[in-house]
Amino acid sequence: MSEICKNWTQWLKQNRFAGQTPEMIEQTTRWLEAVRDVILVYAEIKPYETVLDIGCGTGLLAFKALEMQDCQGKVIFSDAFQDCIDDCKKILDELGITEGFELLKSPVEHIALPESSVHKAVMRSVLVHVVNKQPAINEIYRVLKPGGKLCAFEPVIRSNTRYWEILNPAFIENYTDFKNAENEIMENPMDSLCNFDENTLKTNLEIAGFSRPEVKLQEVSSSYVVQPNMVREWFINPPSPNQPSTKERFLRYFDEAKVEKYMQDVEAFLTGRQINLKTNAVFINATK
Repeated sequence: MSEICKNWTQWLKQNRFAGQTPEMIEQTTRWLEAVRDVILVYAEIKPYETVLDIGCGTGLLAFKALEMQDCQGKVIFSDAFQDCIDDCKKILDELGITEGFELLKSPVEHIALPESSVHKAVMRSVLVHVVNKQPAINEIYRVLKPGGKLCAFEPVIRSNTRYWEILNPAFIENYTDFKNAENEIMENPMDSLCNFDENTLKTNLEIAGFSRPEVKLQEVSSSYVVQPNMVREWFINPPSPNQPSTKERFLRYFDEAKVEKYMQDVEAFLTGRQINLKTNAVFINATK
């Protein structure tokens, strides 16, 4: 786990918003809710169905699914990390919800459920943290009933805007060195964050047995003015508790002094400037 992020609950509630202004945090929250709603519309959740939220985190999908069912069915809060299960249980207790759910500590690669036992599986940003995605997708297929659906969202980080694309080489010492390192980092086949795209995911789903799975690519453009200290947060905050930060990734290529100088150059150049970014993601809608 990262030195500045001890568990998934902390990351979901705090670290993922690091470096954002209050306005950006509000925008991110609205975006998360919009993603949730698209996934659940695809899922077409009905009363008395069993719904599996894989990698439930703090319950973004699962709690809305419970609301949609009005507890007439079962929503399984499943996560590989106990702190997430504990946090969801705390919220359930605070809401006075005593039925219509199950708590399951289980990784996506080995879901502790019988074959053909759930009607719907929903998921947000889970496969992005799994190096070998095929066994995980095979496992989701296994636990779905015939006719059951997997509805999910995954960021496609590999094709996002990279640092070197928003920098001016004239202002960045060792620009080419860091550009080459960043490209190598973003194309590492053993890095779960960037070893896939919409095409590889569709192939994974077809190999698992899903019939004509839909994998819809969504490209989002954003523009904002970089605030003081924002850049440093980009570098030091991990993308998840069990992943190295951008700074730590660059330290595999360069010494501390060289990385710090690069960070300082990037911060000096970008602070106060308006930047334009592209982020990509996919929505998955697949039927067994």
